[in-house]
Amino acid sequence: MQRQEIAAAHRGFYSAGEFAVGSLLARRPDLKFLELGRPCVLPPYRNKRTVELLWQGIWNYLLLNRLDVMFGCASLEGTDPHRLAMPLSFLHHYCRAPEQWQARALPKRYVEMNRISKEAIDPKAALRALPPLIKGYLRLGCFIGDGAVIDHQFGTTDVLIVLPVSALSERYVEHFSARTERLVAA
Repeated sequence: MQRQEIAAAHRGFYSAGEFAVGSLLARRPDLKFLELGRPCVLPPYRNKRTVELLWQGIWNYLLLNRLDVMFGCASLEGTDPHRLAMPLSFLHHYCRAPEQWQARALPKRYVEMNRISKEAIDPKAALRALPPLIKGYLRLGCFIGDGAVIDHQFGTTDVLIVLPVSALSERYVEHFSARTERLVAA
């Protein structure tokens, strides 16, 4: 995790190497941003409980630092956008960020996500094809940036996740707030 002021004082955001996040930050100077990086969890611990603990830590960090927006790259496995046509098109048609939250893939790295018409997409099949992390972000209420980026180093196709705290699903806000209250009371 990297707060906006830390990124500004050092090497910037990792996501800025793939997406024009500067335009997003410039449109919203009244908000404080937090970049979420790729979590690294050993295989035996990749389970629901670990994910809940990660999100609880992120939620507490957001509250402690009074942060307004989370963003970062999320990956689909593989570097062939033709093989990823359905999930990329689903994200483009159903989850694309409104203009105020939009950030576009850098021009030299831009990969079109609109590969299948909205009418030709089976939303349930497309959701099944998405990685668990992206599905989790979608449940929380995230938006997806414009365009994808092939990351040959990691063997992935990346999309930009933008998640304003104000857009968080009320169900999750209540869940994380209740857990925080229990931790503080303990």
